[in-house]
Amino acid sequence: MFAAVAFIPLSDATAISFLNPVFGMLLAIPLLGEKVGPWRWVAAATALIGALVLLRPGPETFQIAGLLALGAAVLMGMELIFIKKLANREPPFQILLVNNAIGLCIATMAVVPVWAMPTPGQWAALAGIGVLMAAAQTCFINAMARADASFVTPFSYLTLVFAALYDGIFFDVVPDGISLLGAAIILSGATLLAWREKIRQTVN
Repeated sequence: MFAAVAFIPLSDATAISFLNPVFGMLLAIPLLGEKVGPWRWVAAATALIGALVLLRPGPETFQIAGLLALGAAVLMGMELIFIKKLANREPPFQILLVNNAIGLCIATMAVVPVWAMPTPGQWAALAGIGVLMAAAQTCFINAMARADASFVTPFSYLTLVFAALYDGIFFDVVPDGISLLGAAIILSGATLLAWREKIRQTVN
């Protein structure tokens, strides 16, 4: 993912990488033995269409760097499967601790050659990122422990919607019509999935 954003716009790389819920759902079928019904397929496809709208596909998107972002999506989809497998056997905090410890080791090795001491303000920002990421991962791990991966993962597309919202709040970037359309499509897919799951639980 970091390699991809070095060559293509961050928005393009992010949108491509957010195909990981689709890969997660597809991998959940053979690796977790989950059954994906037609409504989940429709919801996932709807969210995927919304992501593609936000991506604004063009010739510049489909290049080697785009394939790197696609590879990141596949790997993150596999990560979803591992988390789901562990969530049924290990405490959420233990998964969170080990997962981030491994990430810390890898990141440390990568940063050593180019290390520069952060300023106090940068340390504060980095600490804030760490707290937010830990909170988000805790919520995600608990969600995976309580529901099928094929149900949880399409909601990850909402990250694109919140990213656009925060962009407007903090950086005064007003989303254009295409961004609003993509967000609406993604929300429709997630809403459909939540509604159908509620009906299924009521029937059962």
